[in-house]
Amino acid sequence: MEGWQRAFVLHGRPYSETSLLLDLFSENYGRIRVLAKGARGKRSSLKGALQPFTPLLVRWGGRGEVKTLRGAEPISLALPLSGLTLYCGLYVNELLSRVLEQETAFTELFFDYLYCLQALAAVTGSPEPALRRFELAMLGHLGYGVDFMHCAGSGEEVADGMTYTYRAEKGFIASLVMGNNTFTGRQLRALEERSFPDIDTLRAAKRFTRIALKPYLGGKPLKSQELFRQFVPKKRADVLPDEE
Repeated sequence: MEGWQRAFVLHGRPYSETSLLLDLFSENYGRIRVLAKGARGKRSSLKGALQPFTPLLVRWGGRGEVKTLRGAEPISLALPLSGLTLYCGLYVNELLSRVLEQETAFTELFFDYLYCLQALAAVTGSPEPALRRFELAMLGHLGYGVDFMHCAGSGEEVADGMTYTYRAEKGFIASLVMGNNTFTGRQLRALEERSFPDIDTLRAAKRFTRIALKPYLGGKPLKSQELFRQFVPKKRADVLPDEE
């Protein structure tokens, strides 16, 4: 690559005695894996910068699957995530690491990710709306297009008081049979508008994103969810989507 790219560290792990192997999410190149040589060394200027949630300018080189980091500079201080919002941020990072192919541009998603982190850093109540909006945005960028506003069977606009069952690759079909894949028209309207004014619409959004993300995540559990359950009180442990 040429020039500098805006990027965030999604995940990092030690490599040899002094280096780091990093997954980056960059503005114009998507997810990139880089080797940061000497980044863990005592005299490295990168030691404190290559952390999740820190806006960076980076450049790299090389032609293989793993690039070599040529430079990195923090644009600003790390976004202040702590406690519950920290686990939410780790969850979002792991989602991106799991579902994005390497070196595939997702420029709009990069800004959705930035807005999500900013929302989490500023949250004073529940972080759930920010997570659900990001999940829905990510699904849209991955090509998971869903018409929330029309019945796939009749083509008519959904009615708030009616119930609809979601069928993969088809959409929402009017149905009187209730189940995990059933949503009211009011809940579908909230999904379309990305607005969740109450616990009913939030739970519906979580249920839908869980269904939609399952094909991308497979049966492998998310590590961030395991950490979340260990350290977060049970009353808050339903914030992140979980596997059935």
